[in-house]
Amino acid sequence: MRITLRQLEVFTEVLKSGSTTQASQLLALSQSAVSASLTDLEGQLGVQLFDRVGKRLVTNEHGRLLYPKALALLEQGLEVEQLFKKEMGAVRLAASTTIGNYMLPEILAGYRHDHPDIPLELFISNTEEVIKGVMEFRADVGLIEGVCHSPELISKPWLKDGLVVFASPQNPLANKKVSLKDLQDAPWILRERGSGTRDVLDQLLFAHLPGFHILMELGNSEAIKHAVRFGMGISCLSRRVIEEQLENGSLVELEIEELQLERTLYLIYHRQKHLSNAITNLLAYCN
Repeated sequence: MRITLRQLEVFTEVLKSGSTTQASQLLALSQSAVSASLTDLEGQLGVQLFDRVGKRLVTNEHGRLLYPKALALLEQGLEVEQLFKKEMGAVRLAASTTIGNYMLPEILAGYRHDHPDIPLELFISNTEEVIKGVMEFRADVGLIEGVCHSPELISKPWLKDGLVVFASPQNPLANKKVSLKDLQDAPWILRERGSGTRDVLDQLLFAHLPGFHILMELGNSEAIKHAVRFGMGISCLSRRVIEEQLENGSLVELEIEELQLERTLYLIYHRQKHLSNAITNLLAYCN
């Protein structure tokens, strides 16, 4: 058997794009070269990796079985290439929005002070995208706000994080003890679906508020804070996100009867990912 890393790279790109045409553009190869590489790989394995449906390539059970193994081998090949380069030990970290914007800066400042020469890449997106990045080996490790159910990833509890329901000081709910009925009737401004904060709220809070009213969904915590500050509705975010506004009085925490909102933040990485010394050193600063 003479399977090459190039064949595996072609296979993964075809799987992700769904066509040899798009894969050829991404890999800077001719379409015929991509098709030939894929045919050779299937011939060596003795199976078809895709079902041919018209002009489309649809991943079958063999392709789905090979995909994570191929990604792991390509990742190891990249590590071999970098062994004797200056960028040796580079760390690619992915974090969900709240963690990346409000928690990691202080952590990374300490790490950078002690390790000024190790390249560090930080990718910030919602929890769903961070999980996808770690699964595809585009990130070495991820820090997320929601639960990860992928069997391909190892998920470890990292930190506890308190959530706060808040409003503008002029909101009628700011001057009273708030009931669940009050929350059900109030207009909500929330993070988009796919964010860790939204997933946790759907489970811990909104499951008990049938028919609650969503006024807006925004993909940015800063936008949510401003919308609430100008009286458009109420919201719920990490205490770390609105700590400054609570202190200066531009936002107020709502006093809610018998309600405590707390979530667990998680560290994730692929089961087949080798945790280098550089990654291990960075994770030590996160503890």
